[in-house]
Amino acid sequence: PSVAPFFHAPTGTWTYVVADPASRAAAVIDPVLDYDWRSGRTGTKSADTLVAHCTSERLEVAWILETHAHADHLSAAPYIQQKLGGKIGIGENIKVVQETFGKVFNEGTEFQRDGSQFDALFKDGDRYRIGGMEAFAIHTPGHTPACMTHVIGKAAFVGDTLFMPDGGSARADFPGGDAGTLYDSIQKVLALPDDMRLFMCHDYGPNGRDIRWETTVADEKEHNIHVGKGATREQFIKFRTERDATLAMPRLIIPSLQVNMRAGEIPRDDAGRPMLKVPVNGL
Repeated sequence: PSVAPFFHAPTGTWTYVVADPASRAAAVIDPVLDYDWRSGRTGTKSADTLVAHCTSERLEVAWILETHAHADHLSAAPYIQQKLGGKIGIGENIKVVQETFGKVFNEGTEFQRDGSQFDALFKDGDRYRIGGMEAFAIHTPGHTPACMTHVIGKAAFVGDTLFMPDGGSARADFPGGDAGTLYDSIQKVLALPDDMRLFMCHDYGPNGRDIRWETTVADEKEHNIHVGKGATREQFIKFRTERDATLAMPRLIIPSLQVNMRAGEIPRDDAGRPMLKVPVNGL
């Protein structure tokens, strides 16, 4: 596929527009809604950049894909859908995330925990098309229960399952996360062909290097600082568990999860006003 990357610097997030070069069909992966946590105000400047790109390239958006329910940024999926169309999809285990965080945020019975807020729920191995390109989803949990890697042609979009080789892997200590499960999921990604292009959901420029977004399976197997060179499951679990114990919660986890488990819709109070909750000592 043709892959256009867009970086959201405030959250270190990569969003991708993935297009079929033989047609105008495309998918948008992990779009970001701007959010000022100090004021509680949202914005669409970043999303509008994606919209402008798709419009100028005359792309027809078939899918808006969430690799998982992000804990560090709010999804712009509904805004992208309003502007460009497409179906919003996520892994079927979003239902587990909804059940877990429905309790954390004390959501009432009106909050559906069946994934019905999304247009499509992917199971492991599900296949779909973007124009003439065949794509399939791999269930890669561990960071969250709903994490999916989307393989589109010779490109794989790994979400938070892996970072660039010098970044290692994502944390596994959120509710529903598990270090051993994450290791197993990483092995699924590393079992793809060595020349498979891997696209990251995040990069933070470790050791001051320039921000990057793309690597390969072969590069990860050889150089990834957490799982490369045949690191064992036991070694990974020990390292990941010890490291996660030192990490603070993401700055935007409280608004992000409330919005993202609703397919990007901001919850509303009884008067219909957009409103977020802050659980005290809940995380």
